[in-house]
Amino acid sequence: MNDEVQELKELLPGVEAAVREVGARLAEVRPTEPTPGRTVAEAMAHFAELDGPAAARLRARLGELRPQAGWVTDELEGSVPAEGEWWLCDATDGAVQYLLGLPHWAVTATLVRDGVAVLAVVHAPQLGGRTYRAVRGGGAELDGRAVAPLERELAVAVAGTSQPPSAAADTVALRRAGESLTAVLGSVLAVRNLGPTSLQVAQVGSGHLGLFWEYGADAGNLLPGALIASEAGATVTDAVGAAWTAGSDGFLAAAPGLHGDVLKVLRSVG
Repeated sequence: MNDEVQELKELLPGVEAAVREVGARLAEVRPTEPTPGRTVAEAMAHFAELDGPAAARLRARLGELRPQAGWVTDELEGSVPAEGEWWLCDATDGAVQYLLGLPHWAVTATLVRDGVAVLAVVHAPQLGGRTYRAVRGGGAELDGRAVAPLERELAVAVAGTSQPPSAAADTVALRRAGESLTAVLGSVLAVRNLGPTSLQVAQVGSGHLGLFWEYGADAGNLLPGALIASEAGATVTDAVGAAWTAGSDGFLAAAPGLHGDVLKVLRSVG
């Protein structure tokens, strides 16, 4: 184990503890019924009342652990700082589900160095309290046990997908999302959107999903899950099979034996 991996592994328990603490507080105040907000402004105002203190607490706890790291918001529109060390976090990843009183949300914390995720924790407080964590070069775990993708035929695989927050403004991503959904639906057992993008990508790494794909720039949501999935042994690329980076406009994570088959399906999307 090299020095960097050892350093990150020593940091990981503190990060997980911070994420769990914030998740527990959010779970205590989570709406049990859908928020009564009738407009986007009303819904987001209600969300800010809950998410704001949680985000501040997460920032404070992580700042204590790594004061030399900067801080970036989760709304990155496909870009992350290319140099330096930064915390990329989301206290309530899955805000829509959270506001609707649904359990499909997570707390995420990712340490990024020179534009690459090197540590990630994804914790789902109300989905059995499941916690994914990974460090670059050190493997991935779910609730303390090593995980790996599950190989299966594409026809019996369940695929996950989602859309970036800015998808409505990206006409190319919108078209590709629709065309790819039609193509993938005919090749797999089922397609689902199971909540936070970060959590769905991590679930590819643990075999709960066979694959996850998406079009559009979405680094803030993809980075934590991409690290977990790749460290677990999944194949992570862009939507045409090239190396995925924070600036890519397409994403695919799949079990190694499925990845090539999924790329063939996605090639029908222009």
